[in-house]
Amino acid sequence: MTPKQRRDAAMLKQQAIVNAAKADGNRALTAEEQAQFNDLQREIEEADAEIRAQEGGMAGGIGTSMAPPESAPPAAPQIATPPAVPPAGQRSETEAERSRVTDIIALCRDFDIDPTDHIRDGSSLDEVRTVILEGMRQTGAPIRVQVTGDEGDKFRERASDALMMRAGLPVEHPADGAGELRAMSLRDLGIECLGRDGRDTMSLLRMQPDEMYTELGRQFYNPTSAFPAILDNTIRKSIVQLYNEVPTTFQAWTTKGSVRDFKPTPDHEYVIGGMGDFLLVPENGELKPMAPKTELLPNRKIDTYGRTFSMTRQAFINDDIGFITRIPGLFAASAKKTIDKAVYSTLFENKQAFDKIKLFDEKHNNVMKDGSKPTQASIQAMILQMQRQKDHFGQPIYITPQHIIVPVGYEFDLAVILHSTQVTGSNNNDINPLYNYPINVIQTPVLNALAGDGAVPWFMIANAASALGIQVDYLNGQETPTVRRMEAPGVLGFQWDIYLDWGISIRDFRGMAKNPGEKIAA
Repeated sequence: MTPKQRRDAAMLKQQAIVNAAKADGNRALTAEEQAQFNDLQREIEEADAEIRAQEGGMAGGIGTSMAPPESAPPAAPQIATPPAVPPAGQRSETEAERSRVTDIIALCRDFDIDPTDHIRDGSSLDEVRTVILEGMRQTGAPIRVQVTGDEGDKFRERASDALMMRAGLPVEHPADGAGELRAMSLRDLGIECLGRDGRDTMSLLRMQPDEMYTELGRQFYNPTSAFPAILDNTIRKSIVQLYNEVPTTFQAWTTKGSVRDFKPTPDHEYVIGGMGDFLLVPENGELKPMAPKTELLPNRKIDTYGRTFSMTRQAFINDDIGFITRIPGLFAASAKKTIDKAVYSTLFENKQAFDKIKLFDEKHNNVMKDGSKPTQASIQAMILQMQRQKDHFGQPIYITPQHIIVPVGYEFDLAVILHSTQVTGSNNNDINPLYNYPINVIQTPVLNALAGDGAVPWFMIANAASALGIQVDYLNGQETPTVRRMEAPGVLGFQWDIYLDWGISIRDFRGMAKNPGEKIAA
């Protein structure tokens, strides 16, 4: 095998190693693979040296040797000379060939293409690029650009997870090395960040915490600075963590929607919920159109709700990381509780529906006349009343009651009502018709708080597939609050805005029924 063939074979083996790592989740090379890659690189360099030596020998010319005659005196000893350096033109050709092969391998690696044929055919880099682009044009395949995290990104991720763990918040899959940073104070973390930016570490160590805070404050609005980026990342993680842990109940029985802007959005799904009967079409008959009425469409609209918070100078000096781990999460939890309270307030305050009538009204046929606590009889009456509802075209609808929403105080009574085989207090061993009835009990203290010392109502809610009910809409489906750093002139501290865009709409009154309830003894 010639040196050139050995070199090309080694380069192809290198490519095979890289391709295998890329196919396996784009992982880094193992120690064994890296050692093999390095051995192949040395083989390539040795082959290149042989190629240059051969080209140098050919440039200097090789004569035909003849044995001296026997009578001739012994020849003088020859002094070995280094091989002649190849001319500049031949050196450039060799370097160009190596550069061609290397560039083609790199290009083909980015697009998962085998470079063997292109290298063997002597194709130029531009020709290979043209072939790749033409193939993508014909197949419609998108160009894939992969951006890998650099060391700075990895350090920010480690530091953020370290702050979360130090605050006692769970981190399911902490970044490698996060445990080594969890004991660092905010001042130590600031020194590490500034040192990575090229600042003299010894001068940073001599800074007082107050001076360090001022220095980091100058970095706060620099998008490339590590310290504020670490704070942002930690805040976002804590918001998601604590928001999801809030035990609100509105999401169990409302529907979730998404809108694109803050303008009122007509709910056309309400219209198509019932379209009347299909009409008989006689032979050669005509299909008749139907124009649904749209003058009473429910409107969905969202608004923005938010607060602002900061990590103050005192908090930094006191190394109080709760301002970036717990406080933002508590604001996020407050946002979710606000939605929960607003949803139940819509029921309790009996707000106006889209037809300008109260949500629960005799005209809607969804409110019981006499208030009582949940009993077998009162629950059955509400179920039957809901199932007799008609749609906006006057057609019967198929409502499936699924949830019963009660204040705190009725949970254990409902457990007996829904899971006893016989009617409680019956002397005839009557079968309980609600035994294991498929209904979900939702208990909320919000109703108790809204009622105060008065009667506390309770509600029956239908399955969302059978009646639309109440919906919570979010801007572009974003359920968790958004946080962003803000510029506040005159404020001595690191400050953030936290906000969430949402709205509540009554999509239909037919999937709900209300019992006015009674007072609950303390």
